Amino acid sequence: MNFKDYIRIIPDYPQPGIRFKDITTLTNNGPVYKDAIEAIRQAVADKQIDLVAGPEARGFIVGAPLAVSLGVGFVPIRKSGKLPGEVIEANYDLEYGKDKLAMHKDAIKPGQRILIADDLLATGGTIATTINLIRQLGGEVVGAAFLIELGYLDGRTKLDGIDVFSLMTYN
Repeated sequence: MNFKDYIRIIPDYPQPGIRFKDITTLTNNGPVYKDAIEAIRQAVADKQIDLVAGPEARGFIVGAPLAVSLGVGFVPIRKSGKLPGEVIEANYDLEYGKDKLAMHKDAIKPGQRILIADDLLATGGTIATTINLIRQLGGEVVGAAFLIELGYLDGRTKLDGIDVFSLMTYN
Protein backbone atom coordinates (compact mmCIF):
# COMPACT_ATOMS: atom_id res chain seq x y z
CA MET A 1 0.00 0.00 0.00
CA ASN A 2 1.22 3.50 -0.75
CA PHE A 3 0.52 5.28 2.55
CA LYS A 4 1.54 8.63 1.02
CA ASP A 5 -1.76 8.52 -0.86
CA TYR A 6 -3.44 9.11 2.51
CA ILE A 7 -1.33 12.08 3.67
CA ARG A 8 -2.65 15.57 2.98
CA ILE A 9 -0.02 18.25 2.29
CA ILE A 10 -0.97 21.70 3.60
CA PRO A 11 1.25 24.48 2.21
CA ASP A 12 2.43 27.39 4.36
CA TYR A 13 1.26 25.86 7.65
CA PRO A 14 2.03 26.73 10.43
CA GLN A 15 4.16 29.38 8.73
CA PRO A 16 5.17 30.33 5.18
CA GLY A 17 7.46 27.82 3.46
CA ILE A 18 6.40 24.81 5.58
CA ARG A 19 4.61 22.00 3.75
CA PHE A 20 2.75 20.39 6.67
CA LYS A 21 2.15 16.64 6.43
CA ASP A 22 -1.34 16.08 7.81
CA ILE A 23 -1.81 12.54 9.11
CA THR A 24 -5.51 12.99 9.96
CA THR A 25 -6.41 11.90 6.43
CA LEU A 26 -4.69 8.60 7.21
CA THR A 27 -5.94 8.17 10.79
CA ASN A 28 -9.58 8.85 9.91
CA ASN A 29 -9.54 5.86 7.55
CA GLY A 30 -9.78 2.90 9.93
CA PRO A 31 -8.43 0.15 7.66
CA VAL A 32 -5.52 2.29 6.43
CA TYR A 33 -4.66 3.45 9.98
CA LYS A 34 -4.73 -0.17 11.16
CA ASP A 35 -2.51 -1.24 8.24
CA ALA A 36 -0.02 1.56 8.97
CA ILE A 37 0.28 0.55 12.65
CA GLU A 38 0.58 -3.09 11.63
CA ALA A 39 3.37 -2.26 9.13
CA ILE A 40 5.29 -0.45 11.87
CA ARG A 41 4.66 -3.33 14.32
CA GLN A 42 6.08 -5.82 11.84
CA ALA A 43 9.18 -3.66 11.32
CA VAL A 44 9.97 -3.42 15.06
CA ALA A 45 8.63 -6.73 16.39
CA ASP A 46 12.10 -8.29 16.77
CA LYS A 47 13.39 -5.59 19.16
CA GLN A 48 12.24 -7.20 22.46
CA ILE A 49 10.37 -4.05 23.47
CA ASP A 50 9.20 -3.54 27.06
CA LEU A 51 7.48 -0.18 26.54
CA VAL A 52 6.60 2.25 23.76
CA ALA A 53 7.12 5.96 24.49
CA GLY A 54 5.47 8.68 22.44
CA PRO A 55 5.86 12.46 22.63
CA GLU A 56 2.79 14.67 22.83
CA ALA A 57 0.56 14.85 20.99
CA ARG A 58 0.77 12.96 17.73
CA GLY A 59 3.19 10.45 19.23
CA PHE A 60 0.18 9.26 21.21
CA ILE A 61 -1.70 8.60 17.95
CA VAL A 62 1.07 6.29 16.73
CA GLY A 63 2.57 5.04 20.00
CA ALA A 64 -0.52 3.94 21.92
CA PRO A 65 -2.01 1.68 19.23
CA LEU A 66 1.47 0.37 18.44
CA ALA A 67 1.98 -0.52 22.12
CA VAL A 68 -1.38 -2.32 22.19
CA SER A 69 -0.51 -4.28 19.05
CA LEU A 70 2.86 -5.25 20.55
CA GLY A 71 1.25 -6.21 23.87
CA VAL A 72 3.35 -3.73 25.90
CA GLY A 73 2.70 -0.58 27.90
CA PHE A 74 2.76 3.01 26.69
CA VAL A 75 4.62 5.95 28.26
CA PRO A 76 3.37 9.43 27.35
CA ILE A 77 6.02 12.13 27.00
CA ARG A 78 4.14 15.35 27.76
CA LYS A 79 4.70 19.06 27.44
CA SER A 80 5.83 20.75 30.64
CA GLY A 81 3.12 21.23 33.27
CA LYS A 82 0.81 18.46 31.98
CA LEU A 83 1.80 15.56 34.28
CA PRO A 84 0.57 15.37 37.89
CA GLY A 85 3.41 13.37 39.46
CA GLU A 86 7.12 13.93 39.99
CA VAL A 87 8.74 14.58 36.60
CA ILE A 88 12.01 15.13 34.79
CA GLU A 89 12.08 17.78 32.07
CA ALA A 90 14.23 18.88 29.14
CA ASN A 91 14.15 21.83 26.72
CA TYR A 92 14.38 21.32 22.94
CA ASP A 93 14.11 23.07 19.58
CA LEU A 94 11.33 22.37 17.13
CA GLU A 95 11.46 22.77 13.36
CA TYR A 96 9.77 26.15 13.90
CA GLY A 97 10.06 27.02 17.63
CA LYS A 98 11.08 25.85 21.11
CA ASP A 99 9.39 23.71 23.77
CA LYS A 100 9.93 21.59 26.90
CA LEU A 101 9.10 17.90 27.42
CA ALA A 102 8.46 16.03 30.65
CA MET A 103 7.87 12.49 31.83
CA HIS A 104 7.10 10.88 35.16
CA LYS A 105 10.22 9.85 37.08
CA ASP A 106 8.71 6.41 37.69
CA ALA A 107 7.55 5.80 34.09
CA ILE A 108 10.56 3.67 33.18
CA LYS A 109 12.59 1.23 35.25
CA PRO A 110 16.35 0.97 34.68
CA GLY A 111 17.15 -1.56 31.95
CA GLN A 112 13.74 -1.52 30.29
CA ARG A 113 13.86 -1.60 26.49
CA ILE A 114 11.99 1.35 25.01
CA LEU A 115 10.79 2.00 21.47
CA ILE A 116 9.98 5.62 20.69
CA ALA A 117 7.05 6.18 18.32
CA ASP A 118 5.90 9.43 16.73
CA ASP A 119 4.11 10.65 13.64
CA LEU A 120 7.03 12.59 12.17
CA LEU A 121 10.82 12.76 12.20
CA ALA A 122 11.80 16.26 11.08
CA THR A 123 14.89 17.92 12.58
CA GLY A 124 15.17 15.29 15.34
CA GLY A 125 14.93 17.71 18.26
CA THR A 126 11.84 16.21 19.86
CA ILE A 127 13.11 12.66 19.54
CA ALA A 128 16.66 13.50 20.74
CA THR A 129 15.07 15.07 23.83
CA THR A 130 12.86 12.02 24.32
CA ILE A 131 15.94 9.77 24.10
CA ASN A 132 17.68 11.94 26.69
CA LEU A 133 14.74 11.70 29.12
CA ILE A 134 14.49 7.91 28.73
CA ARG A 135 18.23 7.47 29.29
CA GLN A 136 18.11 9.70 32.39
CA LEU A 137 15.74 7.13 33.90
CA GLY A 138 17.99 4.20 32.92
CA GLY A 139 15.94 3.02 29.96
CA GLU A 140 17.55 1.54 26.86
CA VAL A 141 16.26 3.04 23.61
CA VAL A 142 16.06 0.15 21.16
CA GLY A 143 14.70 2.14 18.24
CA ALA A 144 12.43 4.87 16.95
CA ALA A 145 9.50 4.39 14.58
CA PHE A 146 7.66 7.04 12.57
CA LEU A 147 4.80 7.29 10.14
CA ILE A 148 6.71 9.98 8.22
CA GLU A 149 10.33 11.10 7.91
CA LEU A 150 11.35 14.38 6.29
CA GLY A 151 14.67 13.11 4.94
CA TYR A 152 15.73 16.54 3.70
CA LEU A 153 15.94 17.81 7.31
CA ASP A 154 18.50 15.13 8.38
CA GLY A 155 16.79 14.41 11.72
CA ARG A 156 18.47 10.99 11.95
CA THR A 157 21.80 12.71 12.59
CA LYS A 158 20.55 13.84 16.02
CA LEU A 159 19.48 10.37 17.09
CA ASP A 160 22.84 9.10 18.35
CA GLY A 161 23.00 5.80 16.46
CA ILE A 162 19.38 4.81 17.20
CA ASP A 163 17.82 2.33 14.78
CA VAL A 164 15.13 4.28 12.88
CA PHE A 165 12.15 2.94 10.94
CA SER A 166 9.99 5.29 8.86
CA LEU A 167 6.88 4.10 7.07
CA MET A 168 7.12 6.99 4.56
CA THR A 169 9.98 9.32 3.64
CA TYR A 170 9.77 12.69 1.91
CA ASN A 171 13.08 13.79 0.38
